[in-house]
Amino acid sequence: MSLRPLHDRVIVERLENETKTASGIVIPDNAAEKPDQGKVLAVGPGRKNDKGDLVPMGVKVGDLVLFGKYSGQTVKVDGKELLVMKEDDLFAVIEK
Repeated sequence: MSLRPLHDRVIVERLENETKTASGIVIPDNAAEKPDQGKVLAVGPGRKNDKGDLVPMGVKVGDLVLFGKYSGQTVKVDGKELLVMKEDDLFAVIEK
């Protein structure tokens, strides 16, 4: 199954968090924080402004993004946990 987001929504897959600290201490899953970075898997066409013109999205498929720890709606697709969120919920694109 594949998802096609509507309007100004994006589909994001969370990146895995480190399970060890810099000093080598292993963090158990139940104590680990949710990662706040992810990879954009799909983007909608954009939103319409007051005049009815389409405003294009500022992110594209493959971008690494930052978002709030509790942003978006979690959905399961083919056993993978994905987030559906509005573009406004994204804080930044990570450029390498």
